[in-house]
Order: sequence, then C-alpha cells, then structure tokens
Amino acid sequence: MAELTEEKAIQEREKYINAFNDTMVKIWKEQIILLGVIDTGQLLESPIGIRCDKNDKITAITLSQSFLEYGLWQNYGTGRETPRGNPGDIGRAKVRQKRPWFSRKFYASFMNLKEFLADSIGRQFVGMVSDALDADKMRRNSRYYQTH
Repeated sequence: MAELTEEKAIQEREKYINAFNDTMVKIWKEQIILLGVIDTGQLLESPIGIRCDKNDKITAITLSQSFLEYGLWQNYGTGRETPRGNPGDIGRAKVRQKRPWFSRKFYASFMNLKEFLADSIGRQFVGMVSDALDADKMRRNSRYYQTH
C-alpha cells in the first residue's frame, strides 16, 4: 500500500467514482437481461446515472441513479394481482416471483466504493503525516505557501 500525494489521491477518487456510476447502470442492465425482466424493454432502458456531486477533495460524494419504479415491483415480486395492504396470503396462487436485479448488486458495489474511499483517504493521510515529519519537505512546503 503506497502513500498518495493529495493530487494523485483526488485524481484516483474522481476516476473511481465516475466509473462506479457508469458501472452500476451496466450491472443493473445485465441483471435485468439475466433474470428476463423484459416485456416492453422500458425497464431495461430506464437505468441511468443522473448525478455525481463531490467536494473539491472528493471526500464527500453524492451519487444518484434512476430507473423505472416498475423495477422495484419486479425486484420484490409484486404487481397488479396483489392488492395493496394485503396481509400476505391473499388466498390465490402467487403468479409473480421475485427477480432481485437491484438490491444485491447495488449493496455489493456500494460496499466496494466504501472500501476504496477508506483505502484512498487512508493512504493520502499516511503521506501527509510522512511529509509533516520530514523536515526538508516541511521547509519546502512552508516556503511555497508563504510565496503563494
């Protein structure tokens, strides 16, 4: 595990979160195809990465993706033949089956993002502490900040 300079750490994090947003859309589409959650194709075409906001150091991130609400009903295995507010067993054969295309992949990818950010920020911190303890670097850095 190498230490990171601040500039390299920020570049690394920016590249990773942009790829994460795009990859989530691809994963969801692959899962929809794999599970056969295709009738008209609207759900398949609906996942999009709509937002990726970050602060200047990329330590705070807001990612947003979107897909049709119908995808949640497929994920939970509910639909028109199941009335709202039912107690669970409504006395007829269950036609729809759960096709979990959303939750599992999202959770696993989110955990990977969390681990990546922890590693990246941790390595950057090690580099900062190392620089602070190095007298020559500290002198160079203080001269740079005094002139700028």
